[in-house]
Amino acid sequence: MPAPTKATAYRRVLLKLSGEALLGEKSFGIDRTFTDYLAHEIRSIVELGVQTAAVVGGGNIFRGVSDSAEGMERVSADHMGMLATVINAIALQDALDRVGVVTRVLSAVEMREVAETFIRRRAIRHLEKGRVVIFAGGTGNPYFSTDTAAALRAMEIKAEIILKGTKVDGIYDADPVQHPAAKKFQNLAYLDVLQKGLKVMDTTAISLCMDNRLPIIVYNLKEKANLKRILQGEMVGTLVKE
Repeated sequence: MPAPTKATAYRRVLLKLSGEALLGEKSFGIDRTFTDYLAHEIRSIVELGVQTAAVVGGGNIFRGVSDSAEGMERVSADHMGMLATVINAIALQDALDRVGVVTRVLSAVEMREVAETFIRRRAIRHLEKGRVVIFAGGTGNPYFSTDTAAALRAMEIKAEIILKGTKVDGIYDADPVQHPAAKKFQNLAYLDVLQKGLKVMDTTAISLCMDNRLPIIVYNLKEKANLKRILQGEMVGTLVKE
């Protein structure tokens, strides 16, 4: 990869990508066109010299708390969801490889044939070498979402911020798709998110970020160059902090 071109707002970041984001225009599975788009977006910030990690959900394939899991034992359903995140991580790794970005998948669920087992120091070493690290398998434990996994991994690798890509351009007081007059927030405190019940990340993830003063930016994943704009210091989306 090219050498860093300029100073950036953050040196090390963690991207939180929902499994649904990988759907692109499809109703199920992985949209190759969209993963290629994501790979170019991630490459654009790697080229700035930003150490980049990502946590990918599995909702496009299977979610432990989804309707399709109804009637299943929760632990079994969550384990299936963890495996779905590994599939998504490998798909994103493949897309990044094809645009010349060196990538490693680290899984909380051991499967040495397809991914490295998560070890904190190993992850940090990969980042220091300029590799993109994709964390898969959630936390490795049932009853925890990939939002919580993102908060946990971000703190473990000492990321400076979580960048959560969504289908809208920030946090609103109501769903802007269903309520066109919904108000967008530019800045929010962690407690506001919890007290207002805003659907940013689950309460466990928000509480972890609040306790460790880890800021979150929620931005529109589908708007080209948003990631690069954030890293160059522009105000994009909604910032959640103290």
